[in-house]
Amino acid sequence: MPLLLAHLPAILSMWLLGAHALRNGQPGLMLVWTLIPALFLLRRGWVRRAGQIILAAGVFLWADAGRALIQIRTGLDQPWTRLALILAGLILLSVLSILLLESRRVARQADHDPGPQWAPAWAFALCAALLTITRTKVSFPILLPDRFLPGSGWLLVLGLSIYAAELTRAFLMPSLTPRHWSAKRLKLWVLFSFVFFLQLVLGLAGAERFLMTGQLHLPVPALIMAGPIYRGEGFFMPILFLSTVALVGPAWCSWLCYIGAWDGWSCRAQQRPAALPRWRQPLRVGLAALVAASAWGLRTWGAPLSVALALATGFGLAGVAIMLTLSRRSGVMVHCTAFCPIGVLAGILGKLNPFRVRITEGCTGCGVCAVVCRYDALDEGRIERGKPRLSCTLCGDCVSSCPHSAMHYTFPGLSHSNARALFTVLIVAAHAAFLGLARI
Repeated sequence: MPLLLAHLPAILSMWLLGAHALRNGQPGLMLVWTLIPALFLLRRGWVRRAGQIILAAGVFLWADAGRALIQIRTGLDQPWTRLALILAGLILLSVLSILLLESRRVARQADHDPGPQWAPAWAFALCAALLTITRTKVSFPILLPDRFLPGSGWLLVLGLSIYAAELTRAFLMPSLTPRHWSAKRLKLWVLFSFVFFLQLVLGLAGAERFLMTGQLHLPVPALIMAGPIYRGEGFFMPILFLSTVALVGPAWCSWLCYIGAWDGWSCRAQQRPAALPRWRQPLRVGLAALVAASAWGLRTWGAPLSVALALATGFGLAGVAIMLTLSRRSGVMVHCTAFCPIGVLAGILGKLNPFRVRITEGCTGCGVCAVVCRYDALDEGRIERGKPRLSCTLCGDCVSSCPHSAMHYTFPGLSHSNARALFTVLIVAAHAAFLGLARI
């Protein structure tokens, strides 16, 4: 079967979905449906799988549209048989398109790509779903392009979904070296922080459309917890944080925190991390309790907002000072592992998440993992026990660096390779979605 012929039903199905979007008054979404078939030109294995997922979603879209239209026709006592047959034909076209993407010719082309196929496709789909749900459910235009040109946010959804797929492919490539894993993760983390604070600066400069709500909030992670306690409202960030912890555990701290990237960059001034004192764990818990109690006390005593802002600013500046001094000198992310209250919550609540990093029988005790760990989660004792301590954030630097392949992501019921793939899909999709929402 000619390659173009195998792709033609899929292209037609997507363009028909675009026409349906235009009919519903969504020209931006129509443009996205029109552009998606161009992905087939990338010659990536994941594009075929993403196309099948997209077409499966199209089946549900046509079925839902058919149900709604038939209900309307029935309520108006109008005939609906022809309408049902047309929609059934559209559903069958989508199903046929999915099957044709399994043809030998298409599969042969996809198999030329050495990268994984399903994992990037699911990252594409998950990122698109997260941004679509957020865009649909939030009452104001939460995606930045929509604030300048209504409807253009759909193009951002498509672009970030492609970005998520390509990143997932890159992280799961068999040829990826340990050094490249760690460097790539840090670069992506810094990129997220840069986008976040660039939009903050633009908002402060007077372009209020770059601020998420139009109101300025201090970019101090501790306020994710302390802010709602003091105000008694504003639970968007806590909900976002808790949702992320439910999805990927404490990986919030090593992939998604807008401040943590600074600590990660600063501690790289030292090649080898030093050991932190054991009392830093109770100190960390005590600081988190103190922050929560202070926020509650300020609210109970009716302290003015200026006092609360001054204390929050001081706490944030103290954290930056710790990054530039203690983290830089020790090679350990002292701010994240001994100071930040959100790091404590992520570590404790992350235990409810099934993802873990574990050391298997192939370990020789060489200590390479402890050298690359910047969260003070691994030492000789922890290596012997086969698991890192509470400060582990699932960053994956140790997993990728183990020369004996003895360190792995684990997830109940999955092999080590599948657990790593699932974690990568979830965290990269979350990272890409956060890029689209990275505003104060």
